[in-house]
Amino acid sequence: MKSSSSFLTFLLIFIISSSFAQRKTKATDDWKLGVAMYTFHTYNFPDAVEKVDSAGLRYIEGMTFHKSGPELKDSLISQLSPSGIKKLKKLVTEKGIKIESIYIGGGKTVDSWKKEFEIAKTFGVKFVSAEPPVSMWNSIDSLAGVYGMKVAIHEHWKGVSAYWHPDSVLAAIKNHPNFGACADLGHWPKSGVDPLDAIKKLKGHIIAIHLKDIAAFNNPKLSDVTVGTGVIDFPGIFAELKKQDFRGNIYIEKDETQKPSNLNSVREATKYYNTEVKKLK
Repeated sequence: MKSSSSFLTFLLIFIISSSFAQRKTKATDDWKLGVAMYTFHTYNFPDAVEKVDSAGLRYIEGMTFHKSGPELKDSLISQLSPSGIKKLKKLVTEKGIKIESIYIGGGKTVDSWKKEFEIAKTFGVKFVSAEPPVSMWNSIDSLAGVYGMKVAIHEHWKGVSAYWHPDSVLAAIKNHPNFGACADLGHWPKSGVDPLDAIKKLKGHIIAIHLKDIAAFNNPKLSDVTVGTGVIDFPGIFAELKKQDFRGNIYIEKDETQKPSNLNSVREATKYYNTEVKKLK
C-alpha cells in the first residue's frame, strides 16, 4: 500500500512538473524582442545604445559599419582593435543589454570575412546576419563552422540583393549547414513577395526576424512605415512563427529616419508587437 501511494505521489508530481514545463517553454516565451541598430544609424554606437535603453528593450543586433563614438575617434566598428570592441561590449553589458548578433558586411576576400567573424567572436554574439557573395558560399559556410556561429542570410529587394526571393535564400542554405535565414519582413513586399508566404517557405531555417512594415507591394522606392499600419499580415506571421516553433530574436528595424529620432517608432512597434503576441493562444 505504501509503495502504491509513493508511486501515485511520484506520478502526480511528474504530471504537474511536465505541465509547468510545457507552459514555460512554449515558443513565444523564447521570442526575444530587440532592435536592429540600423534603426539608429544616424547616431554613434553609444548614443544608439542609449536610445535602445530608453525604449526598454534588452537585445540588439549590431552592425560592423556603425560609428563607435568619440572615445574611439568615431572609427567604424570594423576598424576597431579587439580592445576597442571590448569597450563597446562593456558599455552594452553595463546597460543590461545583450548584443546577440551583428550584421557583417564582409567583402570580396576570405580574409575580409574572417576579420568580421573575429569581431563577432569578440562581441560574443550567437550568430551573424549577412548577404554573402554567391561565389563565396562554401568559404563563408566553412568560416562560420570554424567560429561556431550561424550565418542568418538577410535579404534586400530585387535588383539590390541576390536574396530578394525566399527561393534564393533556400538555394544558399542547401548543403551549407551553417546558413539560415534572417527574415526581413519589410523588404520582401518591395519585390512583390508576401512575407507570410516567404515565412512558410523558410520553415525550419529562420534564425531571426527584422520587424518592419511597408505601405504597398511592388514599390522598391517606398520607405517603411510604422509597424502595424502597412500591408503586412503580422497576426498571420506571428501565428505561423508560433506554429513553426520558432525560437529566436525579433529585431525592430526602421530604415526611414524620422525626426528627432526613430525612438517613438520603436516604442510604437513594441506596443503593437506585445498586443498581437498576447492574442496568440
